[in-house]
Amino acid sequence: MVPEQIERETVIAAPVERVWTLLTEAEHLGRWFGDAGAEVELRPGGALSLTWEQYGTVHGRVVDVEAPRRFSYRWAVLRESQSEPVEGNSTLVEFTLEAEGDGTRLRVVESGFASLDAEAAQQSERYEDNRRGWGIKVGDLRDYAERVAV
Repeated sequence: MVPEQIERETVIAAPVERVWTLLTEAEHLGRWFGDAGAEVELRPGGALSLTWEQYGTVHGRVVDVEAPRRFSYRWAVLRESQSEPVEGNSTLVEFTLEAEGDGTRLRVVESGFASLDAEAAQQSERYEDNRRGWGIKVGDLRDYAERVAV
C-alpha cells in the first residue's frame, strides 16, 4: 500500500517574511526548487510551473495563499499527463511557516499519492521520487534562505 503523504520539517535561520518570499516568488522558486525557472501567479487558482533541465516542466495550480504563513498548490506529478493538475494526476503540496526565535520553522506536506489514477507501482514510484526530492529540496531552501539577500 502506498503511503498517502510525505512530511518534512526544518528550522531556517531567516525570518518568516524572507522564507515566504523564497517560497512564493518565481525568481527564487526557480533557483532553489527548479533549476531552469518557475512561474507563479500568487492567488488561489493562479497558474504555477516549475522547470528542471533534466525533468522538464511540471504544471500546478495555487490552492491557498495566506501570507506569510501558508502557501499550497496542486501539481501534476504523473509525468505523462504534463497537463493541468486535476484529481487523479496531482498531489497537494502545503507549506506552513512559523516564527521560531529569529528563524522560521518550515513544514512541508505533500499528500494524495494513494489517490493518483495509476497502478500501485507507479503511485509508489511517484511517492519515493518525491520523498527523496523533498529530503533534498527542503535542505536546498534552508541553504538558499541563509545566503540570499531579499
